[in-house]
Amino acid sequence: MFDFCSDPATLDGIAWLACYLTTGKHMAFYGAFGTVLLLLAITAPTALAFGFGGAMAARSRVSPLRWLGKTYIAIVRGIPDIVFFLFFVIALDQGIEYLRHQVLCPDWDQPVRQGSDFVVCAAAKMPLGNAPQWVHESYGFALAVLTFAIVFGAFAANVLYGAMRAVPRAQVETAEAYGMSPRQTFRRITVPQMWIYALPGLGNLWMILIKATPLLFLLGVEDVVYWARDLGSAKTPRFTDYPHPDWRMWYFLALLVFYLLFTRLSELVLTRVTRRLSRGQATAGGEAMRRADLPAGPVA
Repeated sequence: MFDFCSDPATLDGIAWLACYLTTGKHMAFYGAFGTVLLLLAITAPTALAFGFGGAMAARSRVSPLRWLGKTYIAIVRGIPDIVFFLFFVIALDQGIEYLRHQVLCPDWDQPVRQGSDFVVCAAAKMPLGNAPQWVHESYGFALAVLTFAIVFGAFAANVLYGAMRAVPRAQVETAEAYGMSPRQTFRRITVPQMWIYALPGLGNLWMILIKATPLLFLLGVEDVVYWARDLGSAKTPRFTDYPHPDWRMWYFLALLVFYLLFTRLSELVLTRVTRRLSRGQATAGGEAMRRADLPAGPVA
């Protein structure tokens, strides 16, 4: 990046470090932090949508829909995350390629399953072999987002299901007495009030989601863990212009600081949201706020 970086062998001290930290790989490392934040920004609302749909299905009066919702919650919550990530991504990728293979290559006369290999025609590959690199990266990122959303959506569904049931029954009955339909009662009474009961659980899920982002490395996405391991490992003059010993501890220390700061910021935001939602609610938090707002009594 700097003009004096043209000959790394002549550099020393701060100049060497400045050039080392601005190489192309380091720029990719810095960009990987943006990848993590983008994953969180997309996955969180998507998982919440999966969770809301799963919770509504689990409490549905239609038996097949209720069984589907409860099965989704039970199966995904009962499988270790890493197992589901590795299985689901492979299964989904092969499923897409198989459907494309059936449509685009009807004359294919070889079996798709050849021993342990999964073989489809070149036109059915996702993405195509001649596609630009950004297409491959975007496809892998999209699979990762969907996988994260399905997994954490199941946990969110369980939290929201419990929060919906925690809304005082007397309020629902009052709405029904005023002539509201079940749909109106759900939209105007249950949903607005359930968030205060759901927020503690959803806050914990958000923290777990932040800590789970290093699993991107297992899904083939070049995230911060990938670059920290690659850049921090020992380098010799034969393979790089900036040789150095094993510095992985320092790179992973930087990741530790990043995640600690981000989780601390999340805690502050969640605390403010919880306080806002507690105002006027018939909960322990709401009662404490109500008492704090009462004027002090006369001194005896």
